[in-house]
Amino acid sequence: HLPSMRTPTAMIVGLVLCPCGLLLTLTGTLAPNWRQVSHIPDQSIDLILEQGIWDMCQEQQSTHNRLCGQADELGYFEQVPVWVAQRLMPTSLVLNLLGLVVAALGVRCWQKEPRPLLAGVAGLVLFLSGLLSLTPASWYTHELWALPAPAGSTLVVGYSLVLSYLGSCLEILGGLALTLSFHRCCKER
Repeated sequence: HLPSMRTPTAMIVGLVLCPCGLLLTLTGTLAPNWRQVSHIPDQSIDLILEQGIWDMCQEQQSTHNRLCGQADELGYFEQVPVWVAQRLMPTSLVLNLLGLVVAALGVRCWQKEPRPLLAGVAGLVLFLSGLLSLTPASWYTHELWALPAPAGSTLVVGYSLVLSYLGSCLEILGGLALTLSFHRCCKER
């Protein structure tokens, strides 16, 4: 049994990165802006259509009038990358929350010493959570220009997709940092 010690740096890094990843992934999941469609033929030049995984909004850039709940006339929501994102992103968020609860128990918070085994398991769960959100973000990005859009329009990556990427990476890094706790576990045995 080791004497009372401070919380290891890797655990602190994991506990800082993963909640940040959760916030970014949550914003990326809920905000309707995975892709922006602009310069739509037969529409106002300053009209932008924002497509997310749950909703579509259109905004007039000059007036900032925004209208969500747009009709999906091209079958955008029926596309496999969107459908997969609708399932994996929320699953990732739930896993992240679960991982953070286990991490809080393992990193010690209210006890004299950390529990490396619990912290390591939390790291694996958080790492998996990051992979679950990185997969749809990557697939969507790969298919961005293949997903249905009005012919002749301009397509660009939206901020929600970027936030989902960043959140996934933070979760993966935070999860990896927490899995380093397994090393302490082996050391104690």
